[in-house]
Amino acid sequence: MSSTELRRTALDALHRSLGATMTDFAGWDMPLRYGSERDEHNAVRTGAGLFDLSHMGEITVTGPQASRFLDHALVGNIGTVKPGRARYTMICREDGGILDDLIVYRLDDTEAGSPRYLVVANASNAQVVLDALVERSAGFDTEVRDDRDAYALLAVQGPESPGILQSLTDTDLEGMKYYAGQPGTVAGVPALIARTGYTGEDGFELFVKPEHAVELWQALTGAGEGVGLIPCGLSCRDTLRLEAGMPLYGNELSASLTPFDAGFGRVVKFEKEGDFVGRAALAEAAARAERTPPRTLVGLVAEGRRVPRAGYAVVAGGEVIGEVTSGAPSPTLGRPIAMAYVDVAYAVPGTAGVGVDIRGSHEPYEVVALPFYKRQK
Repeated sequence: MSSTELRRTALDALHRSLGATMTDFAGWDMPLRYGSERDEHNAVRTGAGLFDLSHMGEITVTGPQASRFLDHALVGNIGTVKPGRARYTMICREDGGILDDLIVYRLDDTEAGSPRYLVVANASNAQVVLDALVERSAGFDTEVRDDRDAYALLAVQGPESPGILQSLTDTDLEGMKYYAGQPGTVAGVPALIARTGYTGEDGFELFVKPEHAVELWQALTGAGEGVGLIPCGLSCRDTLRLEAGMPLYGNELSASLTPFDAGFGRVVKFEKEGDFVGRAALAEAAARAERTPPRTLVGLVAEGRRVPRAGYAVVAGGEVIGEVTSGAPSPTLGRPIAMAYVDVAYAVPGTAGVGVDIRGSHEPYEVVALPFYKRQK
């Protein structure tokens, strides 16, 4: 494969047969949409949506010291994660800047009794995360393995997703907690069944061998025919996560921000044993945030119809008081919305006089607490 050729998932031909509009995403040729982005978004909110997420970066970590290693390499307390559970965490640079946000699954132990983990990185950062983990594994009795080619990843998200999936598996989904992952079979296909997602809805992510991806997609499609399941692309995934107030690396998170700058200081666990990469810088960032609170991530809801985009200035009283990180029309709210970092004085929901500079016009926006949307449980 040439350096300019896009990678294709195991479902590529199927996407094209469904008429998907494809796009370059982090070096992968991925479905942006199949038809209407609004219809796909609303299907996930009211029924179910089926996604191909095979571009995500899977890294397997095993060995007698795998737990100690991950506690050293990441900011979270990974050693306390029980088999069958998962944890949201981050990997930071020595200076505290965020390299990526991750989900780490604690799988069953290896036959030799060593811990086994699956680290899932964002597609755009997968190589960076892999390189950092390999470098940080020096001195630990552990193996870091690039498993990006070993998995296809399908996600079924939405209120109907438990019923759809339960019709295809013997795994007790009712007893599966959020942020859990366990091996099972779905439509006869061996899978890691994870109750995780990036849409704000209940749902599952299914890690399978690439050669099983098409048959699993077709089985899920068949099981969801009567309850509104449709294929969904990356475009609606972005509006779904935005409504749910979930950060996107490159927008809300970056190497120029520490978790404390981004409002995610809670993922940093100073109480865990041993040193970890970035500890000193993060301790300084935590103290700095206590003394002088950094800009705060807030929600903005438009009073008009103009859509804010990442990088637009947030203004008040003729002064720039922040910057939009993500913006889009919200199908659920029926109005444009945005996430933005703003000065603390303007972060209180209901703060008056806040606007977004959209091509020289200061459009009025309401400051609201995140998330914009929270599902009824």
